[in-house]
Amino acid sequence: VEIARALAADPCLLLLDEPAAGLRYREKQALAELLGRLRADGMGVLLVEHDMEFVMGLADRVVVMEFGEKIAEGLPEQVQNDPAVLEAYLGGID
Repeated sequence: VEIARALAADPCLLLLDEPAAGLRYREKQALAELLGRLRADGMGVLLVEHDMEFVMGLADRVVVMEFGEKIAEGLPEQVQNDPAVLEAYLGGID
């Protein structure tokens, strides 16, 4: 409902804070499809999200924060293999 309300204003940039929180797998898939269509139509999307798998499938560029500090930035493929990101989100790579 909140995304529909935001889209009613015909924005050029959609700001989303944890839109996948509390969603089941199929709901996340539907949200990802919607965001993909919006992006294909030229809308910018700024997404704050803890679900890394969800983000990696959507984003062109990723910035990873830990306790308010940027620890990585770049293409999803680069960021998901960054040692600082692995340490912060997975507890290391050992």
